[in-house]
Amino acid sequence: MKQCILVFLSASLYYTTSNSQIPNPDYDKTLAESLGADDNGMKSYIFVILKTGPAIIDDKEIRAEIFSGHMKNIGRLVDEGKLVVAGPFGKNDKSYRGLFILNVKTIEEAKAITDTDPGVKSGIFDVELYPWYGSAALGEYIRFSEKITKFKR
Repeated sequence: MKQCILVFLSASLYYTTSNSQIPNPDYDKTLAESLGADDNGMKSYIFVILKTGPAIIDDKEIRAEIFSGHMKNIGRLVDEGKLVVAGPFGKNDKSYRGLFILNVKTIEEAKAITDTDPGVKSGIFDVELYPWYGSAALGEYIRFSEKITKFKR
């Protein structure tokens, strides 16, 4: 019995020391809290896939107007802090056109946001929405992107 207890205590001590968390000396509590980070530096987002929608709009002027509105909507969402990543996909066999990562907690909030997009409203795009867990620092790249983009949007 003593041997069983000793083995158990030895195993417990090994597990505790080998799996203990090491504090990060660079941890910035104020920054983590301002970004909504959990203890792992992560947070929940909504991942949006923009797909080819059912609408076929052949009029070039109308399509140009819709895409201009789509880009303005992206800018507005970035300015509001609701959009942290956006970009188009290359040609693919899934009809995927682009993605958004939205800085919101629920599918319902994300649906309300995507419904404001002229591309979605017109039916050029359809959306798929998924909860996604990623780095809370993800949105911080936006302030650097302004420094590496040669032309203003």
